[in-house]
Amino acid sequence: MKRTALRNLSFAALAGSALVFASCDKSNDAPATTPDIAVSAEDQGLAEDETAAVADLVDAAAPTDVAVSGSPAAADADDLSRVAGRCVTRTYDAPTRTLTLDFGTVNCMGPNGVARRGKIVTVFSGPYRQTGATKTITLVDYYRNDNRHTGTRLLTNLGAGSWSLDVQNASITTPAGTHSWAAQRTYTRTAGLNTRTIADDEYSITGQASGTNRKGAGYTATIGQPLLKKFQPGCARTFVAGTVKIVTSKQKELLLNYDPTGTQACDNIASITVNGVTRTIRVGRGL
Repeated sequence: MKRTALRNLSFAALAGSALVFASCDKSNDAPATTPDIAVSAEDQGLAEDETAAVADLVDAAAPTDVAVSGSPAAADADDLSRVAGRCVTRTYDAPTRTLTLDFGTVNCMGPNGVARRGKIVTVFSGPYRQTGATKTITLVDYYRNDNRHTGTRLLTNLGAGSWSLDVQNASITTPAGTHSWAAQRTYTRTAGLNTRTIADDEYSITGQASGTNRKGAGYTATIGQPLLKKFQPGCARTFVAGTVKIVTSKQKELLLNYDPTGTQACDNIASITVNGVTRTIRVGRGL
């Protein structure tokens, strides 16, 4: 069975996750940035990383037939355990078209050392492979590594393997404060639609996000040149091209460029520019 629709958003929210340059290679530190820019970039990156993970979980568990209660997942049998571990309970109720992933009330350790508890609840508008079909994802008492995540994610099938994502009223509460944000993204598939493997998949990503970081500073994050995502070996950890501009409420600005050499190389080399000073960094470590 072809899985083109299932894997559309497997790394959908990476439009923000590679922004976590605060934990990049310390041997090549970024230039001294103002704290609100650094915190805003880190908060937005971590938020989008978990949004991507939630999309992975839902894709791996989505029912084969939305009209049948208990319908098995359309994905490969082992996909859900690969992304969630062995301690999630999956249920699907056809009358309400509701998929529930329940991690329980005690932290459940999954892949990559991520502990989760709570529920991910998804309501399907209809057969989700159809153009125009939607998935509405709500987080219920949901925690990742003891940080509470809230908000709604609306995914809309645009056809030809492409999707839009609308993140609404989202927040992450941590011991250091609460980051709140909203985001809109469009993921346009440019390669790999007609094959089962993800190795030849490519996406062009556009959109923006805005919010208030955990220190109370406002920011916007806007994709300038579309981000290019390739899944071939060596490329899948980050983007190979594109730029993101982060501007804080104090008008401090940072530009992240994923292709400083203009070669679209499959590496984790990028650059950031602040106050006219550009420095090369490595992104994607620890994501």
